[in-house]
Amino acid sequence: MKKKLLFVCIENSNRSQMSQAFAGMYGGAQVEAYSAGSRPSGIVNPKAIAAMQELGYNLSTHDSKSLEEVKAFAPFDVVVTMGCGDACPWMPAKQFIDWQIPDPKHMEPEAFNQVRDFIAEKVKGLLQELEVVVAE
Repeated sequence: MKKKLLFVCIENSNRSQMSQAFAGMYGGAQVEAYSAGSRPSGIVNPKAIAAMQELGYNLSTHDSKSLEEVKAFAPFDVVVTMGCGDACPWMPAKQFIDWQIPDPKHMEPEAFNQVRDFIAEKVKGLLQELEVVVAE
């Protein structure tokens, strides 16, 4: 059965978007990944689009979404929050995880890519914990 994952950050323009992308890249048909923001910016950061393009993923097809827009897909197997603190409302899920990931929004490309790569490793680890066969 597919694992349903929701990644939540504040603006849904960087961290949660890249997490959703990595979940799809590594989990393929075994996962259904979503992302949302507690206060969505309405855009996906061009830096995030460029960083993922370097890995062959087209993040420009993603939209910045609110939690309201993804709640129809609940319940989730896992909800991963990152940096939204008290602003992250409850969503129906079997498991909640909080990742302490710095917001790369204002970082230079090299530092931004370090955050991107950290997110990739976190997503791989999560998928392995969920017993999803991870594609490289």
